[in-house]
Amino acid sequence: MKRIIIMLLVCILAIAAGEAFAQRAKANKSAKRPKTTKVVKGKKAAAKKSAKKKTAKASARKKTAAKKTARRRTAAPQPQIVTNLDDYNPYILCEDTCEHVHGIDLSHYQGEVFWETVGQHTKMAYVYLKATEGGDRIDARYERNIELAHRYGLKVGSYHFFRPKTPLMQQLRNFRAQCLPGEQDLIPMIDVETTGSMPDEQFCDSLLTFLSMVERAYHQKPLVYTFRNFYNWHLVGRLDGYQLMVAMYQDEEPVLADGRDITMWQYTGKGRIIGVNGYVDKSRFLGDHALREIRFRH
Repeated sequence: MKRIIIMLLVCILAIAAGEAFAQRAKANKSAKRPKTTKVVKGKKAAAKKSAKKKTAKASARKKTAAKKTARRRTAAPQPQIVTNLDDYNPYILCEDTCEHVHGIDLSHYQGEVFWETVGQHTKMAYVYLKATEGGDRIDARYERNIELAHRYGLKVGSYHFFRPKTPLMQQLRNFRAQCLPGEQDLIPMIDVETTGSMPDEQFCDSLLTFLSMVERAYHQKPLVYTFRNFYNWHLVGRLDGYQLMVAMYQDEEPVLADGRDITMWQYTGKGRIIGVNGYVDKSRFLGDHALREIRFRH
């Protein structure tokens, strides 16, 4: 009997212990749930915030792009409406509307020139063609250019690019072999753009000697081409007696440091004319100077 009672007591205790354990486990489980819920809620909230930020940024980008597009549309120039195609010409420039006498200079850099088109559609009165450079260089297009320029009615002159360190007699022979008096409408022009790293005194002596040699060969003083700044740095007071074509690509007419007279002004290196692909150097006479002053005397 005692054994039965003891076994009953053990069973009751075991059942009680199991219930207590189950309740404790249940309590622990319920205690953890809020924490887990909070973490999940926090992640979801962060994800929602991130999504909202991305949406806001995308919306802002769209608005900015729309504003830029609107600005572009507003700033875009209105298309030009040409009512009379016969009167429209995109190449109409100063030389077509002013009273100055204009001209151009060309070399192989301009490539093939359509001289018939140039002669028919331009008001350029003269053209200077590059003939030679230094002691042995000959412009590859000189012979063709001078023949066709004459054929289509332009007054033609030839120029030589001066190299101070090259023997002067060699340069003169090179130039004379190409610049034939019978083919010239305008006096020879000497292009002076470099000192060849010589001291100014030595450079000027070389240049003046060469100019005298050209004058004796052609029985008339050559025209001298140079840039305004180059003249002011190296040639002030050295070229009295020679006519000048001065290059300066600005709106106002050039003035030299010594105040001397300028016959011609090359006012742009980016001119356009029908018949020439690419840019062209354009020049004009200044003041009362005229084409007759640079005519070649035969």
